[in-house]
Amino acid sequence: MQKTTKKNEHRVGARDRKIAETILSQISASPSAFHVIHGMEEKLQRAGFVRLAETDAWKLLPLGKKGTGRYYVTRNSSSLIAFVIPKRDFAGCRIAASHSDSPSFKLKEAPEKEDAGYIRLNVEGYGGMLCAPWFDRPLAIAGRLLVRKGRGAGSGIEQHLVQTDRDLLMLPSLAIHMNREANDGYKYNAQKDMLPVFGDAADTGRLMPILAEAAGVRAKDILGSDLFLAVREAPVFWGAGEQFMSSPRLDDQECAWCSLEGFLAAENAEQMMVHCVFDNEEVGSRTKQGAASTFLPDVLKRIGDSLGRSAEQYHRSIANSFMISADNAHAVHPAYPDKADPVHHPRMNGGIVLKYSASQKYTTDGVSAAFVRDLCEKNGIPVQTFVNRSDEAGGSTLGNIANAQVSMNTADIGLAQLAMHSPYESAGVEDVRHLIRFLQAFYCSGPFLTADV
Repeated sequence: MQKTTKKNEHRVGARDRKIAETILSQISASPSAFHVIHGMEEKLQRAGFVRLAETDAWKLLPLGKKGTGRYYVTRNSSSLIAFVIPKRDFAGCRIAASHSDSPSFKLKEAPEKEDAGYIRLNVEGYGGMLCAPWFDRPLAIAGRLLVRKGRGAGSGIEQHLVQTDRDLLMLPSLAIHMNREANDGYKYNAQKDMLPVFGDAADTGRLMPILAEAAGVRAKDILGSDLFLAVREAPVFWGAGEQFMSSPRLDDQECAWCSLEGFLAAENAEQMMVHCVFDNEEVGSRTKQGAASTFLPDVLKRIGDSLGRSAEQYHRSIANSFMISADNAHAVHPAYPDKADPVHHPRMNGGIVLKYSASQKYTTDGVSAAFVRDLCEKNGIPVQTFVNRSDEAGGSTLGNIANAQVSMNTADIGLAQLAMHSPYESAGVEDVRHLIRFLQAFYCSGPFLTADV
């Protein structure tokens, strides 16, 4: 006899599951910001986008001729801007911005350190992370190596991505017998507690050869590196109806990859569509490849220059543009509902989250909120609201930072998740489709103001 489904039973449809699996597979293949951008480059190239270099002269053409109109450029191999130039002169831009980095631990130079007969790796915190979940789980190393290419006058330096695709490290907890107060709260010391075990004393000097082998280079040719600890667990679906999912780096790769999906699925004849992914959001964005850099204005101005657009046209198009800052939001925690605002309780699988802050840590205001809500209503996309408790400082993101470089109407959105800044975070399966649909609709949107606001 066929089992009947209860009316209130939450089961995820096959379509939502497949969409989420696609995003999770891209996150799994991207253990560092450098891997994120490399994966996006491959996807953009398959879609017909032409790679530009900031050091080259740009000769851009709009859509209409084979191989033109679709371009992308990277900076530091960890930030990316892709754009589509419409056939006719565009009135403004539709820009979605997210970030490629996640909280982790970065290896210091010459990181091997002997302690009590073991080799530990000397690391420092990157971003504000929850420390406890890093313990007692297998860890890898991921990032990039800068390697000498050739010898003599014709030599140079080239980048190689690296990922140790095996269980290489562990942060072992101190046994409860040696710290009876461990469950009463503990303040972790980054220099003492957070150095992972790599081997025993006999393994001294083996780290760089192992990384060199993983990258397919010679250890003696490695001149520099940017390396991070990476969690090894694969993503999983869980819950009574498998409506939830957990993965490393959901913040903010979930938004970054969903943004790319929406971007590639959209068309707009009047607005230039721009997909931005910045690095270093977790440490303040104030780097040459962060949202506080000149990367976005540099690209937008060079597009205008290449197309013969005047400074007047540039300023008018910026004034007629809109940006979505996409970075995940806090879902209400079932054990700590008192930590959420008493009115607004975003939940996983409840749709996109519109984020507000009177201090402007989030950029959403009445104008940008009206645009987002109108777009959601027209496209049947559920939308929720996030605000911090009035007595809690809360977090911030890149929207207001990017606005200081290129000022336009902007809204901060995200997807509701639990355990933000843990090395293994949780979110809703159905929300992946909601965000992709919203961003596709956003990229396809036209003018939204009926008066000068």
